[in-house]
Amino acid sequence: MTTIAVRGSSVDVPTADGVADAYLAHPEDGRAHPGVLLYMNAFGLRPVLESMADRLAAEGYTVLVPNVFYRYGRAPLVELPAPPALISTRTDPTLFERLGPMMDSLTPGIVARDAGAYLRWLADSPAVADGPVGITGYCLGADLALRTAAAHPDRVAAAAGFHGGLLATAEPDSPHLLAERVRAELYFGHADQDPSLPVEQIDRLAKSFADAGLRYTCEVYRGAPHGFTQADTASYHPEADARHWAALLALLERSL
Repeated sequence: MTTIAVRGSSVDVPTADGVADAYLAHPEDGRAHPGVLLYMNAFGLRPVLESMADRLAAEGYTVLVPNVFYRYGRAPLVELPAPPALISTRTDPTLFERLGPMMDSLTPGIVARDAGAYLRWLADSPAVADGPVGITGYCLGADLALRTAAAHPDRVAAAAGFHGGLLATAEPDSPHLLAERVRAELYFGHADQDPSLPVEQIDRLAKSFADAGLRYTCEVYRGAPHGFTQADTASYHPEADARHWAALLALLERSL
């Protein structure tokens, strides 16, 4: 198997509200490649996400990972355990107390506005080929992926979300209510017995996609906890992570 050399670098993305620090990864071959926007989980832009971007880049994509909490400063914004220690709310029960205000600050309007900035940056980058992009998001990022696909349907050909939470609530701004605006093919891989996405929400999300006539796949990864793709956390599940990679790469290959 041929190994593709990858270049990774820190970049700044101008937005309407400031500058988002981000990580960019792409094949080191001097050519333009299809763009992918990778949305972080709540623990922020950090080495494990950069490694995930590098892996996607090695498959032939140019990948942007923005710090979506940039209004609070440049990453890292909270202290996380140094490897090989794993991120866990059991060992640090205050973690989400610190992250909560940042997560709550991402209103639907802000998400759509920031997404436009990220997509424009990708469109202007010489490392990105012309055409629509793909999105993948994790935990919080699954919500952002769906909202971005709805807010910018002409720019997004594929959107994936993994172990997302609160995707189909009874709130009037629940992301599943945006399904009729989406044109992308969707893939959502859900954690098993995830309190942030109970069975009724899983069913409601899939029904919203079906009612909108979308091309979509929704699957529950049995035995996999919330956060199963994040290798620096106590929730990491290698088998589910491997399944996630297979599904994501297949989606991007047929869509971009």
